Amino acid sequence: MASSPPPVSLHQGLAAKPSLTLAQVFTMSFGFMGIQFGFALQNANTSRILRTFGADVDQLPMFWIVAPLVGMIVQPLIGHYSDRTWNRLGRRKPYFLTGALLSSLALVLLPNSGGMAGWIPALWVGAGFVMVMDASFNIAMEPFRALVADNLPDRQRTLGFSVQTFLIGLGAVVGSALPDILAGLGVNKAAAADGIADNIKYSFYIGAVVFVLAILVTVLFSREYPPAEYERYHGKPDEATEKAGLGEIFKDFTKMPRTMKQLGLVQFFSWFALFSMWVFTTDAVATHVYGLSGDYAKSVAYNEAGNKVGSAFGVYNFVAMIYALFLPAIAKRIGRKLTHAVSLVAGGVGLISIFFIRDPAMLKYAMIGVGLAWASILAMPYVILSGCIPAGKMGIYMGIFNFFITLPQIINGLFGGWIVRHIYGSQPIYAIVLAGFCLICAAISVLFVYDGGAIRIQQEKAGFVAS
Repeated sequence: MASSPPPVSLHQGLAAKPSLTLAQVFTMSFGFMGIQFGFALQNANTSRILRTFGADVDQLPMFWIVAPLVGMIVQPLIGHYSDRTWNRLGRRKPYFLTGALLSSLALVLLPNSGGMAGWIPALWVGAGFVMVMDASFNIAMEPFRALVADNLPDRQRTLGFSVQTFLIGLGAVVGSALPDILAGLGVNKAAAADGIADNIKYSFYIGAVVFVLAILVTVLFSREYPPAEYERYHGKPDEATEKAGLGEIFKDFTKMPRTMKQLGLVQFFSWFALFSMWVFTTDAVATHVYGLSGDYAKSVAYNEAGNKVGSAFGVYNFVAMIYALFLPAIAKRIGRKLTHAVSLVAGGVGLISIFFIRDPAMLKYAMIGVGLAWASILAMPYVILSGCIPAGKMGIYMGIFNFFITLPQIINGLFGGWIVRHIYGSQPIYAIVLAGFCLICAAISVLFVYDGGAIRIQQEKAGFVAS
């Protein structure tokens, strides 16, 4: 960050935040790569781990519902307290580090749930570790969004969130494909005595190490503005707000900006679709593409289907990683909203196309469109949102925004399994098709969102605002 005094902004009488170098932007978000490495392992393998421990396919959403429930509680709390934290590590960094250590422990323990079960069934032990893992991921994840908005001026925020998405994709590519890679290197992919193959266990161990190391890069080599300097760029926080307790979260919720409410509908459709994809794709591929039926959860063929899905998820994450680098240029040319809409449509078409696949090798082509949508989902809503949030409440509003991510997942978790069993006749492929149509609905919804940040950037170019 520049050490010389920044110029005075004509906007609200605040100093203009200096631009950061590309290296500084990368370092600031590098820890998110480790988070997504672990998150990708969870997304691609939790369903099959729980199925191995005895869960029925229509029960999976009820176990996956733990993640959004925990996120709905944890993220606003972390946002609230990180807005008010400053110690030797900084404002957001203490939460990165705490979340990383807890997440890594959960990554090690989850695949060993079967061996740890005593009078409690392995399924419930595994579900408990999923809950711990999700809480820990949320502790580490939430402040990263706020950190980008803290440190970058409006004109660099698309770059900042795009770089963050690139690093997310990089971690997710390796995390998703790692079990298949290890199997290809000769690590046993058949179920062990506790039901979990060695290639899955070793993948989670590697993920735990990568998680901590990546977070340490951000903690040790990136900088946060200390309170006095932060106030120069963001203004002095209201004293009453600073002293407010947790009840302030509910007040802020009722006062959320218009843009945030409009983005809520976009997020609802997007994350309803993503939840279905993560929960049901392995079983959808196993039954619809591989033709498995009956009690197949412990079969070699099911593990093979799971490995293929993991590799396919690696493809969408790889596409997202590359596409994220082009998002700033695309958004500059056609606008943030249209960029997001086009990307979401591509994802919807990709998911719907899985219904027509009979060769597992074709899954990777369906995931190309999903990758475009995933990159945009991780970047564009936050770019649009960050331009309408009061600076002193960046953490809390980023946490509250998570409601629009967790609520659709909770609804899907409560009713998705019932729908698959009773409406879809235990054919999870139709949940994937519905997910595709939900992404298309999200694309339509985003066109009606008010993007105040984009308007402000245009004013800056016209000379009305200096920062």
